[in-house]
Amino acid sequence: MKIFVTGGAGYVGSACLRMLLAEGHDALAYDNLSEGHPEAVPGNRLVVGDIRDTPAVIKAMKDYAPDAVMHFAAATYVGVSVENPEFHYDNNVGGTLSLLRAMREAKVNRMLFSSTCATYGDNPKLPMTEETVQSPCSPYARTKMTVEWMMRDFAHAYGLGFTILRYFNASGADPDGEHGEHHDPENHLIPLVLEVALGKRDKIKLFGNDYPTPDGTCIRDYVHTTDLASAHLLAIAATTPTTAEVYNVGTGNGQSVMQIHAACEKVTGKKIPYEIVARRPGDPPALVADPAKLKTKLGWKPKYPDILPVVETAWAWHQRYPNGYISRPASTTGNKH
Repeated sequence: MKIFVTGGAGYVGSACLRMLLAEGHDALAYDNLSEGHPEAVPGNRLVVGDIRDTPAVIKAMKDYAPDAVMHFAAATYVGVSVENPEFHYDNNVGGTLSLLRAMREAKVNRMLFSSTCATYGDNPKLPMTEETVQSPCSPYARTKMTVEWMMRDFAHAYGLGFTILRYFNASGADPDGEHGEHHDPENHLIPLVLEVALGKRDKIKLFGNDYPTPDGTCIRDYVHTTDLASAHLLAIAATTPTTAEVYNVGTGNGQSVMQIHAACEKVTGKKIPYEIVARRPGDPPALVADPAKLKTKLGWKPKYPDILPVVETAWAWHQRYPNGYISRPASTTGNKH
């Protein structure tokens, strides 16, 4: 298959692109590099462009003639979305509308959308199935839910086969230690804790210890990027021009913030200082997947169901490249559209 991967230079998008190539598919990353890294994209597989630039996306699609689109490009920070919702709606909703217009023009009628468990929001029922009521409690989550409905409406009116993957907390690094998580600024828990172990931070700030959870800190389901990528490959292969499916992607094992901290101390062998600070706006107490549908219907099986091996891959990456992709040579400069 030929797959057009928006946000393909990002953390999860590039992991999926690399697995597509490794499995013999033809894949092209389309990324504005606001969050992505050209070093994460192998070979000459990167087109630099913004999905909000509809004419540019149309040109790139017509030049490449893909069979399907994997859509990762999005602003993803919950806290920032509370402070600046306009940017998130413009980027996530406006960008996807531009992408869908381009797909119609280029006659591409299959799409896999990277959605999020955050659309379930503050829902007391755990684990969460695909039928769990969606009650997003941040602008970021609401933009993702809006896009889900936009895709359904386009499918009904114009003909579009789609699969929505609501995945839980992406984590870990490639097993070979060559690719991993690098955001600027970094907002994700595991790399932040590991930066303390590396001596790059004096301590880690943990947001809230008064949630209705066993230890008072938020619980999340951490799914390795390798497992996310394998789910995307299975899902895109099963997506036809008439598909309308939703799958959760998670391990089914919830880990609290304090459990992640303990796992990082165990893996690194270091004492990691921390400080409890006020809750972060928009954070639900607990998000844990029920991945039964993905396992049963598509045959997905995670290679990293437990948290310690996930942290081990992340630690290997951060030790090898403590400054992330900044310390690596670019594999491609990309083509501009």
